[in-house]
Amino acid sequence: MRGIEMNYFKGIVRVIALFGLALSTGACSSSRTPQMLSAQNSAAGFGNLRIVDVLPPPANSDGGLEQPLMPGDVLAVDVFQADQLSRTVQIDSRGRLSLPLIGTVLAAGKTVRRLEQEIKELYGARYLQNPDVTVFLKESAGQRVTVDGEVARAGLFPVSSNTTLLDAVALAGGFRELADQKKVYIFRSVGDQRLVANYDVASIRDGRAANPSIYGGDVVVVFTSKSRVAMDNLKDALGLSARVAAGAAAL
Repeated sequence: MRGIEMNYFKGIVRVIALFGLALSTGACSSSRTPQMLSAQNSAAGFGNLRIVDVLPPPANSDGGLEQPLMPGDVLAVDVFQADQLSRTVQIDSRGRLSLPLIGTVLAAGKTVRRLEQEIKELYGARYLQNPDVTVFLKESAGQRVTVDGEVARAGLFPVSSNTTLLDAVALAGGFRELADQKKVYIFRSVGDQRLVANYDVASIRDGRAANPSIYGGDVVVVFTSKSRVAMDNLKDALGLSARVAAGAAAL
């Protein structure tokens, strides 16, 4: 079992690397004493990761009602009775898009409705009288969740504004035999913070706990009943340097 646990832990470190987008780190030390990742240390923080009891929605998501836009998303911008201004655009790696007359507009991190309102205001300020602007999300490259660990089909899956943790588990084909439904962890970026929380899927299915929403960029990890996580190693994995942060912003 010891070998299985170590192999599983290596898989978790790989998932955390995905969560960091462009993580480059040295080998993890195996000589440190592992500590159980549990609700008892929910107030603790290590490195750039903070453990919380309940994850808040991402910033600029209208209280969790909408998915924030991300680089790679493709938008259709329609300006009523101004066909020369209407077009399909893609959010670039810096989170921006370019439109006629008004130029570059920051889009990533905003909801579709907020971006729509800003474009309307920009056109109305100098070029059009009472412009009617509509923005549609045509393709979402960033609205995906990573599900890994003890699930049938680990991988990346698309999410929408109403995707929940149970939905994410179902997209991954459900739990494997060794999965511990009480050890399901969700990692999320909220502003400049990286947060993680433990959720008990058995309690969620029984109606004894709320079914949390899942957002683009989340990472869901399902542990086995005997798995342990070396907190110091995770600190090394998630301690993103300024160089790595700059690389992630350029993706």
